[in-house]
Amino acid sequence: MAEVNRKVMDESYDLIISPGQVVPHEVIGMANHAKNLFVGVGGSDMINKSHMIGAVYGMERMMGKDNTPVRRIFDYGFEHYLSRRPILFVLTVNTAPGGHIRVHGLFIGEGRQCLTEAVKLAQQKNIDFVPHGLKKCVVYLDPSEFKSTWLGNKAVYRTRMAMADGGELIVLAPGVERFGEDDQVDKLIRKYGYRGRLHTLEAFKKPENQDLRDNMGAAAHLIHGSSDGRFTITYAVKDITKAEVESVGFAAADYDEMAKKYDPHALQYGYNTVDGEEVYFIPNPALGLWIDRERFEKED
Repeated sequence: MAEVNRKVMDESYDLIISPGQVVPHEVIGMANHAKNLFVGVGGSDMINKSHMIGAVYGMERMMGKDNTPVRRIFDYGFEHYLSRRPILFVLTVNTAPGGHIRVHGLFIGEGRQCLTEAVKLAQQKNIDFVPHGLKKCVVYLDPSEFKSTWLGNKAVYRTRMAMADGGELIVLAPGVERFGEDDQVDKLIRKYGYRGRLHTLEAFKKPENQDLRDNMGAAAHLIHGSSDGRFTITYAVKDITKAEVESVGFAAADYDEMAKKYDPHALQYGYNTVDGEEVYFIPNPALGLWIDRERFEKED
């Protein structure tokens, strides 16, 4: 079964334009194209099931890749249900050096080819290989954009393939004031926490946890937001208590103290030295994917 907004199927429309940015994505591999239709304006069942499939398969097996299991599902749905609709995709590939958006490519088309070409460019522009696993990584979340860990955990998704075993990821999150984007998801995050893939799947299997079983999107998010115990995730916030942050499985730190030591306005993107320690700084995790080249080449 596939679900989309009924207006997509309304034959009174001569043209439907679907704009979006192709960038590494934790659920599907590379964002946009048919995902805009089946998730962006799809039903909750499509959102929940696709996210759960991606989480079970494993984000580290998909991020930055094109032909993933979830992408194949959306390709199938598009080919069988939407290929005759007048849908025009307008896809961009961007980076944000120094916080300024730079457009590297614009791909426009009605079929799959525009995505295929955009993915090739995005893999060049939006994947950053680091020479070795990061022992300490600091990620800054712009307070105007990130108000919850639901969105803020891009800091986790996009760096986990670069983090060294036993390393520490510090998330400077001055605007994060809650966990979920809505009350229901916030409640689920507080109840089950970011405890790792296997722990969440075990909780999901239990009949008594019907609230989690009814929200596969939230279950997938809990899996994505954990390091599976491989490295430490420290959230430095202003408006959530230390006890609350620790209760969902993260380490907690005072934002002002951390920002004083790791000043997001003074650090340069990439490698820095702070008190004699090597620190890798990322000012915006949303536009990239970071991978440890040593680990990548060993596993390839």
